[in-house]
Amino acid sequence: MAPQAEKKLVAKKPAEEEPTTEKAEKAPTAKKPKAEKRLPAGKKGRKKGKKSGEGSVKGSEKGKKSVETYKIYIFKVLKQVHPDIGISSKAMSIMNSFINDIFEKLAGEAAKLARYNKKPTITSREIQTSVRLVLPGELAKHAVSEGTKAVTKFTSS
Repeated sequence: MAPQAEKKLVAKKPAEEEPTTEKAEKAPTAKKPKAEKRLPAGKKGRKKGKKSGEGSVKGSEKGKKSVETYKIYIFKVLKQVHPDIGISSKAMSIMNSFINDIFEKLAGEAAKLARYNKKPTITSREIQTSVRLVLPGELAKHAVSEGTKAVTKFTSS
């Protein structure tokens, strides 16, 4: 008899919920399960939500802000070189990956150089040497001259 009593209870609960969902209270009951589903995820996100003040909306914006890309800079350089030419999103993604890859190689090489020389800081000298080591031939020469020009401009202003 106990299993039948359980079945009756289970049968009664959906029967009780169905009339509430069919009535004008349909929207609130539909929102309540969503809110209950969000509570466990909200608990994880509440630490972030408390700082921002608005739970998941601000949390998703923070997620978007944390993704840093070189896309705007790639676009600016493209317009300087070829003002009339555009770039597809896939090509932009490839360029962004390329820059991230080159950055990692140069930073890694600069870190090695600093370690070899027992220096705690990566300076423009380590960057210049890493550019000479990582990039081939003419590309390295052009990169060094552009870098020197950029550092001179930065120092003078």
